[in-house]
Amino acid sequence: MTRIDDVARLAGVSTATVSRALRGLPTVSAATRHRVLAAAEQLQYAVSPSASRLAGGRTGTVAVVVPRITRWFFGVVVEAVEDFLHQAGYDLLLHNLGGREQNRQRLLHPANLHKRVDAVMLVATPLRAPELSALAALDLPGVTVSSGTDVPGWPCVRIDDVVAARTATRHLLDLGHRRIAHISGDPDDELAFTAHLDRRRGYQEALRAAGLSPDPSLDVESRFDIAGGTRATEELLRRGDPPTAIFAACDEMAMGAMGALRDAGLRVPQDVSVIGIDDHALAGVLGLSTIAQPAAEQGRLAAKLLLDPLAGPPRQPGPHRATSPVILNTRLVVRESTAPARAH
Repeated sequence: MTRIDDVARLAGVSTATVSRALRGLPTVSAATRHRVLAAAEQLQYAVSPSASRLAGGRTGTVAVVVPRITRWFFGVVVEAVEDFLHQAGYDLLLHNLGGREQNRQRLLHPANLHKRVDAVMLVATPLRAPELSALAALDLPGVTVSSGTDVPGWPCVRIDDVVAARTATRHLLDLGHRRIAHISGDPDDELAFTAHLDRRRGYQEALRAAGLSPDPSLDVESRFDIAGGTRATEELLRRGDPPTAIFAACDEMAMGAMGALRDAGLRVPQDVSVIGIDDHALAGVLGLSTIAQPAAEQGRLAAKLLLDPLAGPPRQPGPHRATSPVILNTRLVVRESTAPARAH
């Protein structure tokens, strides 16, 4: 039976290079990969993925932790990550917390990661102090996606949420709006991600730069979903003196806002302009102005950063090297949901 060292001898490379080439890892040159593949075909060598991984002390699996897979952003990121890992010969183990504390305690427990995965990706999932300590003890490579999920020594891929919120609010200000409401994430939400805190900060910075003081009565917290946007907007309308524009911390909240305004007999954008953040798949259909963020690109780049430490031999325990976040650009997309403020 042909063995991997037979392929290595014929191709004139090491067995480690053969393994990397057959797994499609990016650290092998095109010429070397071609030579290895030709040797493997000539010898009719069929690699066993599980055997080669175990022989190298690896599982070939990456754990990806998300707060709730049904949300648009998380689904897009996971799909991009899975595609990238699959092309490199890795499997994805999805840990969907689903907003349940028992899921969090079980899926983030070291016993569910130790010797089951080679690396961990956290998507918008900030760790608590005990979780951070337990994960550090495993000494696994990792990467985070979204702000507020920092882990010492892990790269982070995200957008600048402050800049995105400033851009959205400035767009409304440029249209002449001065009574601009903000609907934001609930700090007590069980999902526990924190991007909405930076988005509130960007909203307030834009108002102050325009000479306006943030009005607490125009800032409502709710869940980071369509129902949350609906409830937040209904609360705004109950307070009287409705805003002329709403900046929602995400597109799903903005969609809920648009529905609540319609049910209250108000027109978008003639009576109230609405803008969100994401560029959700339905944003174009609904004519929603938004700040587009590259969700799939964040997933692909995070997956690539995860594969870098896995391309060579297993890393030795030791201090982690400090890393700077990789910040991707966002862009304003103007659609039908925003318009100049009407004179009153």
